[in-house]
Amino acid sequence: MNRRSTIKPLILAGIAVMVVGCSSSVVRTSGSSASNVPRSASSPVRVSQPKYGATQVVQKGDTVYRIATTNGITALDLALWNNIPPPYIIHPGQRLRLYPGGSVATIPPPRTPVKQATTRPSTPPPSVVAPVASLAWRWPADGALLTTYQSGNPTRQGIDIAGNAGDAVRAAADGTVVYSGSGLVGYGELIIVKHNDQWLSAYGHNRKRLVSEGAVVKSGQQIGELGSTGAARNMLHFEIRLNGKPVDPQLYLPRK
Repeated sequence: MNRRSTIKPLILAGIAVMVVGCSSSVVRTSGSSASNVPRSASSPVRVSQPKYGATQVVQKGDTVYRIATTNGITALDLALWNNIPPPYIIHPGQRLRLYPGGSVATIPPPRTPVKQATTRPSTPPPSVVAPVASLAWRWPADGALLTTYQSGNPTRQGIDIAGNAGDAVRAAADGTVVYSGSGLVGYGELIIVKHNDQWLSAYGHNRKRLVSEGAVVKSGQQIGELGSTGAARNMLHFEIRLNGKPVDPQLYLPRK
């Protein structure tokens, strides 16, 4: 299996990616016909609930969407976690992972009780910080911020950036385009860039896509035109995903 076929996902979005008009992450699940994709605007939105360590074997008649919704996972995330490329066909006997890749934090065993110290530690415990990204991220569009990321909120898995139709949408870091299409309901014309084995970024609602799958792009290179496909207004929906899970883009983008 070549590298391109194993890295092509999603998006997005619940990205991500990848949301207002973006969280209904429904993936085509069998064949290439658009009729396989539910297109109701009232489709339920969900936040994936990973089942770490759990897998499911595909049975005859199963689809990505059916398995995902049965297990409380968005079809988008299931496709991302298992590197299922468009048109998202799965086969009986195939085993799907119900959780994202990468290391999973474990709970340490309880410590043996010890006598309390008579003095306080000289330094406070370290605070929780965002995972370090070995990438030089940049803003993908120049407009004002419309909505921000909110953990656990299916409508806020990324940020929305205002703009005018036709404004430049740029790659947020160097990478390879692993998806360029409109097959994910709620994202409109969508582009996904893989930056390395851990990091993806997604760009939704484009008026026009200027790159194809497999294209190598540089940070700041224009990859699309801002638009309103799949949205109520002109804007860019942008997600950053770490090991398939959305994170707050503002933790990594330069301060405006």
